[in-house]
Amino acid sequence: MTNTLLTLHDPERARRYYAEGLWRRDTLYTLLCDHAARRPAAFAVRDWQRRLSWSGLRELVDGVAADLDAAGLKRGERVSVWLPNRVEAVVILLACSRQGYVCNLSLHRNYTVGEIVELLSRIRAAALFAEPGYGANAASADIFAAAATLPSLRRIYTLGTGPQEAAPFPAATANLALPPTDTDPDKIVYLAFTSGTTGTPKGVMHSDNTLLANGRAMVGDWRHDERTILLSLSPMSHHIGAVAIEQMMAAGLELVVNAPPPDVTPLDWIIATGASYVMGVPTHAMDILDEARRRRLSRLGSVKVFYMAGSPIPRETAQAFLDRGVLPQNVYGMTENGSHQYTLPGDDPQTIVETCGRACRAYEIRIWDKDNPDVEAPRGTVGEIGGRGACLTLGYFDNQQASEESFNRSGWFMSGDLGRLDDKGCLEIVGRKKDLIIRGGHNIHPARIEDLAMRHPVIGRCAAFPVVDRRLGEKVCLAVILRDGAGVEPEELLGHLHRAGLSRYDMPEYFIAMEAFPLTASGKILKRELVEWAKNGHIRPEPVRWSGR
Repeated sequence: MTNTLLTLHDPERARRYYAEGLWRRDTLYTLLCDHAARRPAAFAVRDWQRRLSWSGLRELVDGVAADLDAAGLKRGERVSVWLPNRVEAVVILLACSRQGYVCNLSLHRNYTVGEIVELLSRIRAAALFAEPGYGANAASADIFAAAATLPSLRRIYTLGTGPQEAAPFPAATANLALPPTDTDPDKIVYLAFTSGTTGTPKGVMHSDNTLLANGRAMVGDWRHDERTILLSLSPMSHHIGAVAIEQMMAAGLELVVNAPPPDVTPLDWIIATGASYVMGVPTHAMDILDEARRRRLSRLGSVKVFYMAGSPIPRETAQAFLDRGVLPQNVYGMTENGSHQYTLPGDDPQTIVETCGRACRAYEIRIWDKDNPDVEAPRGTVGEIGGRGACLTLGYFDNQQASEESFNRSGWFMSGDLGRLDDKGCLEIVGRKKDLIIRGGHNIHPARIEDLAMRHPVIGRCAAFPVVDRRLGEKVCLAVILRDGAGVEPEELLGHLHRAGLSRYDMPEYFIAMEAFPLTASGKILKRELVEWAKNGHIRPEPVRWSGR
């Protein structure tokens, strides 16, 4: 079939990936069919309202696919999903894989109706799945009325009671005459907007193959199988949710969506579902551990592995899991390249708590000079992380400039993140290139300060960010969230940083204790918001000075 999307798909590279077994002839949907044929009654996916078997999941996917086909959608057209955590989000992605549509899952709850309409317009969405009352300004804006004005939209679906013009979510079908299945694993099936901690989100494109290359590697390395129960604390709108679906399809495991019954905490949902593998960001991990401490729980139900990605993991968080018999999976990746870098089950505790391990077989990384991305950095030095491989994005939707500018002259994708490789070849994340604080020409890495601050027993969360200084350009501000009932004097915290090994040249010169941080939908701290809040007086950090020797 004709590919109507402009991508970075390269035939020579594709042949190599197929020869190495990194890419295969499977799609997400054909794997669904395989699981449904082999284990029709086994459970595949659940939320608090329903639990579908593999055969039940296939019937519901076929029903959605048939309805989208009847609406006149063409191969390559975009299907957008603005829903809370629901089984239906998984169903829609698999239906898109069946028909050759592009599923746009990354519409987050904290978006407004106006922002959603702008994104739908940017990608010229042909169908939208939405739920009444969902979104940041649902009380004052109607997504159904707003979306109806978009000329590209041919079908709008509602979960729950929506307007008369919106179609109900399609029913499962076992007997309906179905349209032909698109079995091309190299088609674009997934479009996700970057989470945007530093700027305007870009539309990342992935094929069945680029997604599954990552999922297969993770399942193989961590030995997940049909007995694994995977619970994703991250929403299905975040790329971690997509990585969970990849592993679900690669292993035939059961996926639990983070949609517990009302008044049930995430920890109780983990315990009730029998989850053995939990995925999330460090914020989720810290919340789970805080609740476990309050309840004096020595174990987390049946959990054996806890995946953490999206931002650097405090060492204390990783150690707290080890103390409870849970193996942390320290992960680094991006929407563009998935969860490509992670620790392994046999890694020693030091490797797990200090690094993100090694690249999976579907990816490789090198460290490049942070000031010249075309020059490789000497081993052991800090530089920008560049990578390439079978799980890498096939480009940014309708954005040729961004696609070109993301690669160096040698064809390596430049992440914008700073890191170094240790003697074992394991990756240590230093921070975002754009997060670098430059004080009078001296480079200060916030991740180092945050890592050391988190070792103090009263610090629950922290963020180091720049405060504008007329003479030096920037100074470091350390913002903290304290554990319940705790207190700390700034001087005590600076002394702790000194004893932990922080150079006096990197010491914070401003301090503020806060109740909460601004976060992205995926749980990352929005440092640019903290910077703006300090500029406009929304927060007022106090000056501090390390006077020790």
